[in-house]
Amino acid sequence: MLQKTATRQFCAFTAFISIAFLLPFISLAQEVNEVWLTQNYTKTEQMIPMRDGIKLYTAIYAPKDHSSKHPILLNRTPYSCSPYGTSKFSSRLFATYWKEYIKLGYIIVVQDVRGAWMSEGQFVDVRPFNPNKKKKEIDEASDTYDAVDWLVKNVKSTNGKVGVFGISYPGFYATMAALSGHPAVKAISPQAPVTDWYMGDDFHHNGAFMLEDAFGFYSGFGLPRPVPTTKRPGSPIKYHTRDSYKFFLETGAISSFSKLMGDSIAFWNDLMQHPHYDDWWKTRDARRACYNIKPALLVVGGLFDAEDCFGAWRLYQAIEKQNPNADNRIVMGPWFHGGWSRSDGAYLGNVRFGSNTSLYYQTQFEIPFFQYHLNGVGSTQAIAEANVFFTGENKWKSFEAWPPKASTSKPIYFNQTGELNWELPAVITSFSQYTSNPNKPVPYTESVQTGRTREYMTDDQRFASRRPDVLSFSTAVLEEDLSLAGTLIADLQVSLSTTDADFIVKIIDVFPDGFTYDTLLHGKGNGSNHLMDAYQMLVRGEVMRGRYRNSFETPEPFVPGQVTQVKFELPDIAHTFKKGHRLMIQVQSTWFPLVDRNPQQFVDPYHCSDNDFVPCDIKLFHDATRPSKILLPVLKL
Repeated sequence: MLQKTATRQFCAFTAFISIAFLLPFISLAQEVNEVWLTQNYTKTEQMIPMRDGIKLYTAIYAPKDHSSKHPILLNRTPYSCSPYGTSKFSSRLFATYWKEYIKLGYIIVVQDVRGAWMSEGQFVDVRPFNPNKKKKEIDEASDTYDAVDWLVKNVKSTNGKVGVFGISYPGFYATMAALSGHPAVKAISPQAPVTDWYMGDDFHHNGAFMLEDAFGFYSGFGLPRPVPTTKRPGSPIKYHTRDSYKFFLETGAISSFSKLMGDSIAFWNDLMQHPHYDDWWKTRDARRACYNIKPALLVVGGLFDAEDCFGAWRLYQAIEKQNPNADNRIVMGPWFHGGWSRSDGAYLGNVRFGSNTSLYYQTQFEIPFFQYHLNGVGSTQAIAEANVFFTGENKWKSFEAWPPKASTSKPIYFNQTGELNWELPAVITSFSQYTSNPNKPVPYTESVQTGRTREYMTDDQRFASRRPDVLSFSTAVLEEDLSLAGTLIADLQVSLSTTDADFIVKIIDVFPDGFTYDTLLHGKGNGSNHLMDAYQMLVRGEVMRGRYRNSFETPEPFVPGQVTQVKFELPDIAHTFKKGHRLMIQVQSTWFPLVDRNPQQFVDPYHCSDNDFVPCDIKLFHDATRPSKILLPVLKL
């Protein structure tokens, strides 16, 4: 790592100059629109054979100009290669920043993964990697190998170098491409990658079931596809009301959602049969496969990604640990899920970030990364090991490692007056108490919604502060900036009146009284004219299902009345609490319908009845012998 860092620092200025000269040529190239694309590119459709005889539908967009060699950029997806037909061109090639690759003459390839849409075979969600494949055995890594092998041998005018990228589920397939072992694969960018659907991505967080996302996604995506098709099979389930909170509460226990799903959605049934972190889940943790990686990697994620924030941070860290000599780097910006490709990244909800962060990412990180590794143009030395946007101060920062070496874990303690202090409480007995009622759960957002919002990740938390079933603790007004960079750890001392409960911890930036945004600041917000005076910005929030406090494999009930430690990680943070602001921490036990309701008894939440949901009296202790605290990764520069 030290040698890698030193080399980058030595060449950083040269790299900056190379990229600075490169980018104007990109921006001045012919404007790409649908007409230009059809005049200068050819689309072909191929059914590429895999080693077991199954064929995968593949759309290939290649320059008509064969006077030079071109790299291949591959995207493998379960979400369809549409539009189908050689005369129909994907709008992504001219309506998104993909057009920059078109300007540079890249061959763009999009493939329906096995069992999806027009590809043959059986679709398997997050298909486990098989490190010991024999003969015709397959996984997503082998499918990538076979696809790449066919492409470099059969597509005209390729330079023999292949890059793979993808966002979300395609990010998982990009990770699998890094494990393919094909020598032509030179650069991989897993973006918001699905990595571990139990520990922190999409459908579970620390053992808690992310009900709204899981039901909303699989009620449509999970419908079976008996034969290859260009149309989505079946029709999603209709909600009896557009008010999500009302719909999920009135539908009741998860068993009622299973009845709505029926028996045909295989992965929903799998979710119901694997409530704990068993071997079935472990084989689907992409991190466990990430050894012997040869291509260069650029892992990308959003600080406010409601789906896969966990996956980006943890995949990068796993590759660093398991492949210490790999060229592995990370970019994290102030984006929602895939926001670097679908927005300008200047704001999210009511919170502004001061610039077009998406354009900065595209021109400073992703395009130079692929240009260097696939075209041999420029350099990647200006791309640091970790390139992270710090919200609050709205600045990009570069680090030799993540978490930064200058970050130190420092405890901040709750106390009986509702304050947060750096000193251990001195009182002998002290606790705060609330009653968690799963029949009147705390909503995750103040407004009425028809589906899970992406803006909730920065939402104003004042509505929650006013509820009796939410505990709020805050610092005094900060006299200097406080920057946090790295993993947050909640360490709670609690007692329950029942045998189980969830714990949600939220890290909040409280803006000063009288605060308003400068009207010249880039980013317009959502146009709602939301009152930013004393705004309580959610910076990071996470849930922990209490029964898994000691083991995700083997749950344990709480002993009513017994003080018990509940300690868990929150996804990494990169935020500066500015001088004049305050740091607030909230603790609650429902977050609905984002998270399913815990029955608050030690029963199976996936198969229990509505009668199993009971209120729970919860005490959070904050005294000298039972201090509840949050370990903050304080950055000192």
